[in-house]
Amino acid sequence: MSKSKLNLTIEKAHGNMWKVEMRDHHCNYSCVYEPSVESAMKYAEVWFANAETREAQHQVTNKAIMEMIELDREAGITTNMSDGLD
Repeated sequence: MSKSKLNLTIEKAHGNMWKVEMRDHHCNYSCVYEPSVESAMKYAEVWFANAETREAQHQVTNKAIMEMIELDREAGITTNMSDGLD
C-alpha cells in the first residue's frame, strides 16, 4: 500500500475543542478531541509517525489469533458455527 496515503481532518467541535480524525496508509483510524489546533497537529504528527509500529503490532496480534484458531481446530473444539460460542 502506498505510504503517501495519509488523511487528516481537523474541525471545530463542541466548546473549545477540536475534532481530529486521522487515517494512515494501513487504513488505521483514530479520532480524538484536542483543546487547540496546535495540540491537534502535534497529536497527528506523533500518530502518523507511529504508523509502522502500530501495523507491526496488528500483524503480531493477527498471527496470534490465527494460531489460536488453528490450535482450536487441532483440538477439535471448533464447531464451524458462526454463533460465536465455540
